[in-house]
Amino acid sequence: MRRRVETQTKASDRKHGLEVFENPGPGRDYVIRHVAPEFTSRCPVTGQPDFGTVVIEYVPDRLCVELKSLKLYLQAFRELGIFYEAVTNRILDELVEVLAPRRMRVETRWNPRGGMTSTIVAEYEKRRGRRANR
Repeated sequence: MRRRVETQTKASDRKHGLEVFENPGPGRDYVIRHVAPEFTSRCPVTGQPDFGTVVIEYVPDRLCVELKSLKLYLQAFRELGIFYEAVTNRILDELVEVLAPRRMRVETRWNPRGGMTSTIVAEYEKRRGRRANR
């Protein structure tokens, strides 16, 4: 069974639908890992594009996210001016809101800018009921 869940992307004031489906193995913890190696957003200071890789890992509870809708969701950040830390935490917050997973980890790895690379990791675990950010 599939159902469509709408999430609000405040920066562009447009709704981005994330399609979900029932977890086929709800009695077991298993990890789903999605990698988006061509993620793009914009530097909020210079307006220049920032390129990176987004890695989303989660242990589903009742719902899983459909890949095409996830790809479109991530592409919506392409013209958004947002800091690395903010985009990483926003992706985590919005996916947790839609999926309510047992655990989730979002890692963003950014291409060099000014000779320096950055990696941001944000985590959520339902059992603790709070987010743990690194």
